[in-house]
Amino acid sequence: MTADRVSVPESSSRKPLHVVTLTPFYPVQGDDAQGCFVAEPLPWLEQLGVTNTVRAVRPFYRRGAASGTAFPARWVSFFSFPGGWGLSSAGAFLFASLLPEIRRLHDSHPVDLIHAHSALPCGHAGSLLSRELKIPFVVTVHGLDAFSIRQVEGRAGRWCAGISRSVYRSACRVICVSEKVREQVVAGAAGPVNTAVLYNSVDPQLFSPPESDAGAVTVLSVGNLIPIKGHDLLLRAFAAMQDRLPAIAPALSLEIIGDGPERARLEQLAQELGIGTKVHFRGRRSRREVADAMRRATIFALPSSYEGLGCVYLEAMSAGKSVIACQGQGIEEVIRPGVNGCLIAPDDLQRLADTLATLLQQAELRRKIGEAARRTIFQGFTLEQQAERLVRLYRECMA
Repeated sequence: MTADRVSVPESSSRKPLHVVTLTPFYPVQGDDAQGCFVAEPLPWLEQLGVTNTVRAVRPFYRRGAASGTAFPARWVSFFSFPGGWGLSSAGAFLFASLLPEIRRLHDSHPVDLIHAHSALPCGHAGSLLSRELKIPFVVTVHGLDAFSIRQVEGRAGRWCAGISRSVYRSACRVICVSEKVREQVVAGAAGPVNTAVLYNSVDPQLFSPPESDAGAVTVLSVGNLIPIKGHDLLLRAFAAMQDRLPAIAPALSLEIIGDGPERARLEQLAQELGIGTKVHFRGRRSRREVADAMRRATIFALPSSYEGLGCVYLEAMSAGKSVIACQGQGIEEVIRPGVNGCLIAPDDLQRLADTLATLLQQAELRRKIGEAARRTIFQGFTLEQQAERLVRLYRECMA
């Protein structure tokens, strides 16, 4: 069992590479944030001599049009049963759908490596393509549910876990977006697995600091409206600190970007807490709109209790904002409390309220933390740096 952190290559001037990327995450019309963490490094890889053929995949019963991303992909539909049992068998069906095309592609433009995102279904399909066509493959694990046992319960979940183990053990490298994710992979692999920690990244030009401070005082949160994201806790903490900030309370608001099944309940909770007029649910927004919101925001808070890393934290840090996140998550490997961000224990209402109040009251502290946060991004979390590390990893797998 091995693990490493991939270093930046000294040169990218060697033989060009052809990589087939398989992903269930990719931008679509109306939601260019979906899968942005897969799409956005690809133009940088191209500059480093990597040609990517991207196949974004979805079960036949899901629909949606591809967005006009800077790096185009072709969507591939495949047969799959709905539900947990469907996920366990989806990789085999996806492999059957992809094999003829990838074989022809390999014959005309030889493929050097397959990069699959998530064990199921893409990692499973990638492992089968690798075995059939004798092409090395890597798989990236983006979240803590590395074996789908939280997503899928019971016997179907155990079946998903077994297939995921096989995928991880057969991959040339299992790329984990944080050490926290790597720990989950290693703990559940039940055998040797070759892992690498390669953090997600951010575009520091898109997510840049404002030229001047906005007049409003805004707490911003970005994330799907599901229980693990902690919006319930954030609303309660925001309500609890109102009386402590009489000087800024009239101008203070909470802006929540994202959508999901919790929205109606959270809107009702805001009314019950007496902060309904101060909380603005914005729904889904484009990448540029999110970047603009981060520039306008005073601080960023997302007390999520189940994050492999969390790209939104990196984006807020790149925008020069003081970020509040939870301990025990992947972002803990990036944030140094009180230096370039703030960490609280999950579900610690009092600590969250105290941290919000402190940051809102102390402009100089916010400035220092925000500046340190942006420096952190340039020290290792830009798209260019991520692409360079990926190229090095690809070449290691082909050696």
